[in-house]
Amino acid sequence: MLRAARLALLLLLSLPARAEEVPATGGDFGGIGLMETRNARFREDGTLEAGGSLRHQRRFWFVNFQALPFLETTFRLSERLNATTGRGTTTDRAFDVKLRLLEEGKWNPALALGLQDVIGTGIYAGEYLVASRRWGPLDVSFGLGFGRLGTRGDLGNPLTELAEEFSVRPREVGRGGTLRLDFFRGERVAPFGGVEYSLPRLDTPWGELDGLRAKAEWSGDALRDERGGYPVRRGPLRGEARSPVNLGLQWSGEHLDAGIGFLHGTDLLVRLSLRMDPASPPAAPPLRPVPAMPARRGGGDPDERARAAFAALREAGFRPLAYEERGVEARIAVSEGNQRTLPGTASRVLRAVNGILPPEVEVIRLSWWSAGAEIAATTLSRPALEAAASPWGSAEEAWAATALHPAEGAPWPDAHREPGPDWDLLLEPRLNLQLGDPSRTLRYQGAVAAGARVEFGSGFSAAGAVQQAVFGNLDRGLPSDSQLPRVRSDYALYAREGKTSIPALYGERVWNLAPDVFARATAGLLEPMFGGLSSEVLWRPAGRGFALGLDLNLVQQRGTGGKFGFRDYGVATGHLSLYADLPVWNLYGVLRAGRYLAGDWGTTIEMGRRFDSGIEVGGFATFTNVPFARFGEGSFDKGIYVRLPLSLFGTEARGSGTAVIRPVQRDGGQRLAVDNPLWEVTRAGREDAVRRGIGDYAR
Repeated sequence: MLRAARLALLLLLSLPARAEEVPATGGDFGGIGLMETRNARFREDGTLEAGGSLRHQRRFWFVNFQALPFLETTFRLSERLNATTGRGTTTDRAFDVKLRLLEEGKWNPALALGLQDVIGTGIYAGEYLVASRRWGPLDVSFGLGFGRLGTRGDLGNPLTELAEEFSVRPREVGRGGTLRLDFFRGERVAPFGGVEYSLPRLDTPWGELDGLRAKAEWSGDALRDERGGYPVRRGPLRGEARSPVNLGLQWSGEHLDAGIGFLHGTDLLVRLSLRMDPASPPAAPPLRPVPAMPARRGGGDPDERARAAFAALREAGFRPLAYEERGVEARIAVSEGNQRTLPGTASRVLRAVNGILPPEVEVIRLSWWSAGAEIAATTLSRPALEAAASPWGSAEEAWAATALHPAEGAPWPDAHREPGPDWDLLLEPRLNLQLGDPSRTLRYQGAVAAGARVEFGSGFSAAGAVQQAVFGNLDRGLPSDSQLPRVRSDYALYAREGKTSIPALYGERVWNLAPDVFARATAGLLEPMFGGLSSEVLWRPAGRGFALGLDLNLVQQRGTGGKFGFRDYGVATGHLSLYADLPVWNLYGVLRAGRYLAGDWGTTIEMGRRFDSGIEVGGFATFTNVPFARFGEGSFDKGIYVRLPLSLFGTEARGSGTAVIRPVQRDGGQRLAVDNPLWEVTRAGREDAVRRGIGDYAR
């Protein structure tokens, strides 16, 4: 029996490595790994994960994004004991990256290199090189840690043999935000490693339990950077870990990870995170079924059909603008609607009017408008659209029969129109979040807003809202200590004195200046903190992968009461912006250059990745002529964002919700926030956006 067991073990260990077939698991700091140490594993490309881990005197909140197949990125916000005072908590923000150097093969292990706290205060700063090798259910990792990850100091730094400079590692904990360049330095380093074992499926009283992993690791982190300022309850030295051994158990489900561990011989830790694939996210079922494609019927004269088409389009959620029949072609112009893509709009328009159009109509010329401007013009085959909604056609055939034209906004003189302004009423909850207050991880304010928008025609409109704060602690934020004009950092003052406020009240015109050239002019209370004049021009070729825009604004800072008063500060601000699709991995970039609200001059670099589901994940950084020391904590403006289409939540809606995470809110590098920036208004009409949404032809 013993010999058979040994033979089975040898056969198990000789199995070929199929490491990527076993899903990776997350570590306590947010990245993929064991517990406090990383391994050379990665999530599936594009995976987005958010969660937290809690242990004695420390809490870590993280967002992890598998930005590229070989690049893992992690933003982490830490709450820890204030080592200076020995009581209370302080917050720390960090950004980590991990790069795959080598995939696991038949004979070689996976290899990865990582930088921890690469842009932060430096208290968790460390680097590592790690290898991982899988044998069946057993995954073994071994690495070498530098900086914080090598504070046990078991070995000398081998890089000092190459250059003496590697022996010196600056020990400065700063304001954060600056990019460190002291990588892989330090006189001493420490090895780390561990094992992860995939337990067999277990039978429980609640059913089968799968996805359970046992973890054990040896950590190179002595904890002294974090705990050196105060005595610990247990441990051989003040502030030092009692043991380098960590043990844990983690369960991974389809979208949920949960774990528990015992760390450094002293602390119990619990970890919980949610994750999803942005390319195929879980979505709530629609609140109402998609209407079936009615059969062709027609009937009546053109005026009767036009009135019937307008009524049907309103019922479908559109604002009908024009209807005209020209032999085998029907021209239909609609505004807004509940579909976020042009194919979805085309499909829903035809479902609304297919039983009204005369049978001889074979071509639909669709004009799609938003905020007063035509953003897309397309010619579609009626039979191909009908087939796409049936089992006998396909969305790809409908796309092949689609022609996209420049958006001109030209009127159709003979089309049927209905005069009069169009009203949109608004009643919605709002949530304002602020991260990075040193005394509190999260500041927030919940409010209810009521408002309206009226469109008069020819692109002219007026809009406004009233907002009432209901709950939150945003008003208790720390007072600003900024050395710059306080264009954003007085957010707590605005929240405290403007509980009943007018967030915006303005007149606007958005129109087509030339084919695929759009213009906007806005005047009034433009946003909660600024009012004045704002103008913008955007060239957005429908069939190209780029756009170019220019905005110019003359604004005055609004009073903190949030109504009609103004403060003494005024500024002229504006930017030249380039938007471009990148040729790989559905990436896009935005480059802006100009003058910001605090009067500083500089550049904003934004990089994002969009998925066919409509989800976008990206990050930005702004560098201006303000020195880091004058900017204050954070050194420069930066952040990450996630955009989620509202349609994922079971409602037909064109809009999206955007969560922006800034490590700290300061005044440098801040732009004006108007309601209808032209890029956001028009980008759904680009060929790239249309192509990504062709599946909506069949919905």
